[in-house]
Amino acid sequence: MTQAIHNIFIQGPIPPGLVAESISKHSTKTAIGAHSIFLGQIRADQVDGKTVAAIEYTCNQDIALQQMADIRAEVFNKYELSCMHVYHSEGYIAAGEICFFVFTSAAHRKAAMAACEELVERIKKELPIWGKEIFEDESHQWKINR
Repeated sequence: MTQAIHNIFIQGPIPPGLVAESISKHSTKTAIGAHSIFLGQIRADQVDGKTVAAIEYTCNQDIALQQMADIRAEVFNKYELSCMHVYHSEGYIAAGEICFFVFTSAAHRKAAMAACEELVERIKKELPIWGKEIFEDESHQWKINR
């Protein structure tokens, strides 16, 4: 059986309306008892006395999407989930904007929460996604995940 490959990447920041729409679409799914949501937001970190104004994300999309399909299948097999939605930004994302959205749904909270946490950690660790910190003075450096 071939796995469906869903494109998780969005150009620019993740619009708040997408988050709200994702939540509202689940109101008719009455077997769901819990949702877990992670929203990653760009911080205005201080690095060597400079303030991060934005992060510019790039990725190897072909590899990332195949790895995401594998992670998706493994997480669905491990937890009793009803739904899973993942979005990650590409391109320039300003401080304060949302760059990463993970949304899991299940009959019970423990499955939804554990799956959401595992997805976030695995995506950050395993997918070939790189962030370049853009500072207020327009200098830049590759981001080190903290």
